[in-house]
Amino acid sequence: MSVFVARQAIFNRRQNVVAYELLFRDSPKNYFPDICEGEATARLIMENQLNLGTRHITSGKKALINIGPESLELDLCAFLPCQDVVIELLETIEPNDKNYEMCRDLFHRNFNLALDDFVYKPQWDRFLKLVKLIKFDISVTPLNEITPVIKKLQQHKKIKLLAEKLETQEDFELAHKMGFDYFQGYFFAKPTMITQNDIDYNYSLVVAIYAEIMKPSPDIKAIAGLFELDAALAYKLLRLLNSGVFPIQSKISSLKQALVYLGHERLKKFVGLIVTAHTAGKKPAELMQICVVRARFCELIAKKIAKQQSDEAFLTGLFSLLDAILDQPMSLLVEKLPFPDEIKAALLDEKNTLYYILNVVKAFETGSWWALEQAVILINLNSKALPELYQQAVDWADNYKNNS
Repeated sequence: MSVFVARQAIFNRRQNVVAYELLFRDSPKNYFPDICEGEATARLIMENQLNLGTRHITSGKKALINIGPESLELDLCAFLPCQDVVIELLETIEPNDKNYEMCRDLFHRNFNLALDDFVYKPQWDRFLKLVKLIKFDISVTPLNEITPVIKKLQQHKKIKLLAEKLETQEDFELAHKMGFDYFQGYFFAKPTMITQNDIDYNYSLVVAIYAEIMKPSPDIKAIAGLFELDAALAYKLLRLLNSGVFPIQSKISSLKQALVYLGHERLKKFVGLIVTAHTAGKKPAELMQICVVRARFCELIAKKIAKQQSDEAFLTGLFSLLDAILDQPMSLLVEKLPFPDEIKAALLDEKNTLYYILNVVKAFETGSWWALEQAVILINLNSKALPELYQQAVDWADNYKNNS
């Protein structure tokens, strides 16, 4: 499916681009859709950070991402790498005790915080020690009316000031003269649209996973089994682990290992993020079903010839159509996933055991019988065993589909 985001450049006093604000869009039309703030932020994270990453959109520069009351409460910031983003706290967040504690927690997790569309009142004073950036919307608070506030804030040496909604040369010159550090608005650049391909997921599986993790004693094996049934969910899970949010100490060779590494609380937040971001799917279900059948087929073959690699074989099959689903080169996609070298090599058509197993599966799927007989020789497997293994894979994949 196609997903959309707009970015608007932020300039320094030398008029060099230093960052981009990312603005959620749900169509090629360049305006904010009529949806709630929490869903917009969740979808922006799912469709961008857990796709190719915000750095891909911002050309390596900082990304300013809007966080409103709902997103703050849900801790959606937990899915963003603090080194790559600035958390833009929307003006709808009240300066009360509860929000202060949540902002202080973000500060101690090394997030850079900004106050958006700032209108000064004394209740904000204690927040000032937590923030690095304050934004003024000059269409709401005109520059010639906020001189006393600017002078007060400039006493805080660690706080930078940004003037947004600049539309004329006069606006820029006045803001520059007043000592603003950064500038944003149509005078410099309108938001530009970026379209990407993302991977859709089976929402019924999300519900099943959520139900399992809410149990007093969740079964990690059962949860891993549910993730195994949807290449899209598995992809998002592995992207999360390799997105810069968590330090990866070792390569991930199975979905169960990924879940154990993520931990129960993070997993609950992750599934909550998916639930918040969910919209009706548009990706053909058949392609996703092929991924699941192929994954199980690869796993069953591996158990016959290289049992120690059965988990890796499952992941190889599950992600072998990712380039077709996302319309992206496989070489780009595998860089975004925390796979061992053997899986990456197989997905890039480099010859190893996993590649040969996948080659057998592809030949069987297409009915290329001469190619199949050549392929099974390389893994020392009798082709007569394949129909039964394939039927087992289909039955396994259909079992959940027919009951969900």
